[in-house]
Amino acid sequence: MDAMDRLLLNRLQEGISLERHPFRKIATEANLTESEIVQRIQALLDKGLLSRFGPMYNVDRMGGLFVLAALSVPVDEYDRVTAIVNAFPEVAHNYERSHTLNMWFVVATETREQAEHTLSRIEQATGYKVFAFPKLKEFFIGLYLPV
Repeated sequence: MDAMDRLLLNRLQEGISLERHPFRKIATEANLTESEIVQRIQALLDKGLLSRFGPMYNVDRMGGLFVLAALSVPVDEYDRVTAIVNAFPEVAHNYERSHTLNMWFVVATETREQAEHTLSRIEQATGYKVFAFPKLKEFFIGLYLPV
């Protein structure tokens, strides 16, 4: 990762305007073209330095539901179960914690019924009980991790 990639990652964390040319302002700031910005983002995704790049929707406001869910997965099964869970398009992200419930992920769906169905499918596919914690209240943290 070069200095321009670091600059780009820091800048992307500030957000992008919802407009016809969302990368124009960043390209001007970085003295690059919009195409070069897109190519750099794709390269970061291809290298696995970015796991995801895309909009964040407030699914609640569209009638949907976010559910924080957890599994207790034996260490020797962890990679296999991670691949299964991450294959579900409803799973927004997945992370490991040092706790009995060591795999935590977020499921985002259009309806409560879809969330319940997805969690049930994950439970069947993994063979492990899914503990579900539907969102009751939203907190904005404003996380920024300088690169």
